[in-house]
Amino acid sequence: MRERITSSQNKRVKQWRALTTKKGRKATQTYLLEGWHLVQEAIKARLPLTAIMGTEEQLTAHEGAFPAVPIYELTDSIAQTIGDTSTPQGIFATASMPNDDHVDPKQASGIWLFLDQVQDPGNIGTMVRTADAAGLTGVVLGRGSVSRFLPKVLRSMQGSQFHIQLVEGDLHDWITAFTERDLPVYGTNLDPQAKDYRDVPSLSQGAIVMGNEGNGMAPDLQRMTTQNLYIPIKGQAESLNVAIAAGIVMFRLAE
Repeated sequence: MRERITSSQNKRVKQWRALTTKKGRKATQTYLLEGWHLVQEAIKARLPLTAIMGTEEQLTAHEGAFPAVPIYELTDSIAQTIGDTSTPQGIFATASMPNDDHVDPKQASGIWLFLDQVQDPGNIGTMVRTADAAGLTGVVLGRGSVSRFLPKVLRSMQGSQFHIQLVEGDLHDWITAFTERDLPVYGTNLDPQAKDYRDVPSLSQGAIVMGNEGNGMAPDLQRMTTQNLYIPIKGQAESLNVAIAAGIVMFRLAE
């Protein structure tokens, strides 16, 4: 059964609109997925959805795929106001905020990507998707990185956040937990001691750290790594985009 909502002043509509803000997400402990691709990927991953909302056209087109959660039919005008995109598709879902506490860095295995103060949503999304494509276990967004629940970040991850582990944490704790178990942690920084990324062995377990777009890795984190790496630049470009650099290193070290 669908519940039809026609008033823009409806309490649920106000809550859904607020999910584009940190305050709104904290109040309900849910976040918003916008567009059929993200909703479909969440359903495939058996994400704990709490509701599905959409226009009559969208709900009818996809109703056979919906799990057993409350479904709300929205008018076109209300659907236009809920999401973050300029041309919304008219279908959304809400999901419970995940519990990161179950991921213990002292027990984490596999290959991980650590992100230090990465600010651009597109870069975050591209790196999560690339980590997924390269077969990494997960991504840790360190303090100072943008939230993984920002609408632009969610869209740019393209559903890869449902395929790998994605957590927020203190990179000091994560790097220490890895190095204390003799798992290599490779930073990315151009300094006199840095090695060419092609001159280190590939990983079966360990981590790669990517830093802020403008400033790179924080100096204290640089000192904690097993080794810092650099990518030789053959042309005249001053530097590489952080997401491009991450892709190069991930596919090389995770091969």
